[in-house]
Amino acid sequence: MFSFFKDDGSAADLYVDLGTANTLIAARGKGLIVNEPTLIAYSETSAGKKRVVAVGLEAREKVLKTPGNINAIRPLKEGVIADFDTTETMLRYFLSRPEVKSVASRPRIVVSLPFGVTEVEKKAVIEAGKSAGAKSVTLIDEPMASAIGAGLPVKDPQGSMVVDIGGGTTEVAVIALADIVYCQACRVGGNKFDDAIVDYMKKKKGLIISETYAEQLKVQIGTATPKKDIRILEIQGRDVDSGLNRSSEITSEDVGNAMDESLKEIINAIHLALENTPPELVSDIIENGIILTGGGALIRDIDLRIQNEVRLPIRLAEDPLTTIARGGEAILSDVELLDKIKLEV
Repeated sequence: MFSFFKDDGSAADLYVDLGTANTLIAARGKGLIVNEPTLIAYSETSAGKKRVVAVGLEAREKVLKTPGNINAIRPLKEGVIADFDTTETMLRYFLSRPEVKSVASRPRIVVSLPFGVTEVEKKAVIEAGKSAGAKSVTLIDEPMASAIGAGLPVKDPQGSMVVDIGGGTTEVAVIALADIVYCQACRVGGNKFDDAIVDYMKKKKGLIISETYAEQLKVQIGTATPKKDIRILEIQGRDVDSGLNRSSEITSEDVGNAMDESLKEIINAIHLALENTPPELVSDIIENGIILTGGGALIRDIDLRIQNEVRLPIRLAEDPLTTIARGGEAILSDVELLDKIKLEV
């Protein structure tokens, strides 16, 4: 039977997490080697065509410095390809980076996708990866990579629950025997938190701020427990009525209230996952608790908020932002595990 694995016993060369907000690439034995925004900057030519001028971090810098001439696009929406051509361009750029090329000129890559993507979406990722220079593309579920990176015993018969709060979606997965027994997803993540803050500031404070600024507020004073440990910050924005710039004092309670409905959706998804999980696995989760991964896990006191409402022990993974990349790297050296968890296409 044909196998794409090399004689060195490894499963693949590179792991790629095509996130809505950030793209992470890990290499076998080298760890995380790329961590950049999933962003492409482009200008429009006279013929109305897009000309890519920068990718990743460089794209973000160009958009901030020359907002009038340069536009930005996120090739992925809610974890899946929204624009095939720009995704291929972005992947080709990342795979051609010197630190990536030093691993393999035509690498065998493993790509993680949100749980439950369609066959069309799977094929789009495989085609984009191969067009970008990959020798082969193997697909796995994002929650599985997160669970492995968090150190959960995914191969064991006992049930483990991971809540991965990404940029576009949150996935609540129950895992046992290297299989996702149940997964409840909701379209809530870092981007929706940012949008909610923008909307709140406009309606409640009469200020128009950018999504980038909203993200900064989320990181600086965002909280899942608005009434606790209130912090104050003076911000700048454009007045809704006059259109002029003005400053305003806001609190962490404001930012927390803005994110509250989205947090409730995540907590509801956890409740639904527990309700749909076999009782014998629920008892394991009650005993071992739930682990949080992804950038959203960094919101202040989110573990406390979930613990108070779900009534189960909650803990944060070490460095939640890169948990999924650590899991992806671990899979690269485990042929047996990759064979068990890979998605059929």
